[in-house]
Amino acid sequence: MKWGRYSILVVVDSDNDEIISQDTSRKSTAIFPHTTTSELDNNRPRVVRTVRTAFAGTIISLSQPDITQKLIGCINDLKKIAAWRKRIRRFSERSRRFNQNRLLQSDQKRLYKSLERPMVSGTGPVPDHADTVAFWRGLWSEPVNHSERRWIEIVASKSASITPMDPVTITPEDVAESVRRAPNWKSLGLYGLHHY
Repeated sequence: MKWGRYSILVVVDSDNDEIISQDTSRKSTAIFPHTTTSELDNNRPRVVRTVRTAFAGTIISLSQPDITQKLIGCINDLKKIAAWRKRIRRFSERSRRFNQNRLLQSDQKRLYKSLERPMVSGTGPVPDHADTVAFWRGLWSEPVNHSERRWIEIVASKSASITPMDPVTITPEDVAESVRRAPNWKSLGLYGLHHY
């Protein structure tokens, strides 16, 4: 949007969800011809008051109606850009949620892969395997000694006359047959934990 010697280049920063206005030279109008605005008939008191407040104390004179109209047009364009930015952000969030829900139903592995963050390689010493297993087990479970419970002794005395079943031998072929159809990511990892 330009008036006189100066032009305003409107940049939408998608990372910070902000609209940035920068004073640029006339070359920006040649690069971005769609930012040039024409005269807009907008004399709403609120907009005019906003324009006068924004340029109070500057050397720009707002007595010329041409400059005032173009400033009002620029403000209206910025408001439209801000409204479109909000609509695009809402649409992007809704699409992301929809796609994640669909992936959760169809392919959980791809969903968990998409949620992973890049690995950060450390330069320190490698943690001990036993300490790592103990740390993660301590987060999810607490060791409890059930041998002191009275009901366990009662159940053990009642089931003393039951004949124990024959031992079952599980061969590697049985394991291979049972896990043949399971996805790779469902198996336990190096530390005995599920990797999703």
